[in-house]
Amino acid sequence: MTGALRAAAVAAVIALGGAPSLHAASVQVLRFDELRGWAADDHDAALEVFLETCPDLDDPDWAPLCALAQGRPEARPFFEMFFRPVLIGGESPALFTGYYEPELNGARRPDARFRYPLYRKPPELAAGAQWYPRADIEDRALLEGRGLEIVWVDDPVELFFLQVQGSGRVRLRDGGAMRVGYGGSNGHDYRSIGAELVRRGVYARHQVSAQVIKNWVRRNPDDGRSLLRHNPSYVFFRELTDVPADKGPLGAMNRSVTPMRTLAVDPEFTPLGAPVWIEKGGARPLRRLMVAQDTGSAIKGAQRADIFYGTGVAAGRLAGRVRDPGRMVVLLPIEKALTLAPGG
Repeated sequence: MTGALRAAAVAAVIALGGAPSLHAASVQVLRFDELRGWAADDHDAALEVFLETCPDLDDPDWAPLCALAQGRPEARPFFEMFFRPVLIGGESPALFTGYYEPELNGARRPDARFRYPLYRKPPELAAGAQWYPRADIEDRALLEGRGLEIVWVDDPVELFFLQVQGSGRVRLRDGGAMRVGYGGSNGHDYRSIGAELVRRGVYARHQVSAQVIKNWVRRNPDDGRSLLRHNPSYVFFRELTDVPADKGPLGAMNRSVTPMRTLAVDPEFTPLGAPVWIEKGGARPLRRLMVAQDTGSAIKGAQRADIFYGTGVAAGRLAGRVRDPGRMVVLLPIEKALTLAPGG
């Protein structure tokens, strides 16, 4: 999955803010003047995002720093005084991708236009259990007529990508809006349809993006339907009623994420809630202090991260173009940093 708003990941991340499980990754403590572009960033913006989730960090090294942050200190000195930049797994370049919150058109009742439902998880499907694959669910109408529909949308391709992202907004025809979040899955692993198009020789790897895939599926409806079913994973949803409209969707810490400041990471290496300095290359370089507030099933490794680009079509287009190298550096409390790399 490319997106990172999967609430199922919460259960897999128990020790928020705890020491990462570094396995065989290298660890190097850096100086702040070694972070390219550090002085030019908006550290106050980063501090506000840090405050969104730091109260949830149940760890003795993080709690006093969160208490200090809640007093709204001058941001740059706060980070430089109480943290140390730690490069984990720096022998390999980072891989940055992007994710976003889709926005679809929908209705609370079906009609000729709005006829593709988002479903709640069926009650017989236990958490973590494997159920029928996507093709069986669709062909055998296993969910129809059971009162599991949340809302109906007008585009099955956008619905598929909503399942990939795991959450999104639905603009209702009556003028309202609904936010939906991850409500479970059928237990099958995600299988990349972009990689399948490359395998079939339809596109080269560098040509594939979410928009390219959507366009191809729409131009080739029969083959496109088959392509979507190459991914056996099927995601169920739940309506989110406790997230204000002006806030971002919920990330893995069950708090709203922030465009261009929230990062999805692998919590085996990067503690959720930690500030992370990124130096992304590519066509749109980015030097910025972000906060690790989300996870994703495709985000694996010490130097792997997903940048949250925001909500809607424009954010989706930006996110879909990102596949860039660089490096990411975790800011850890001083004692924790020195414990990981005593000679740093």
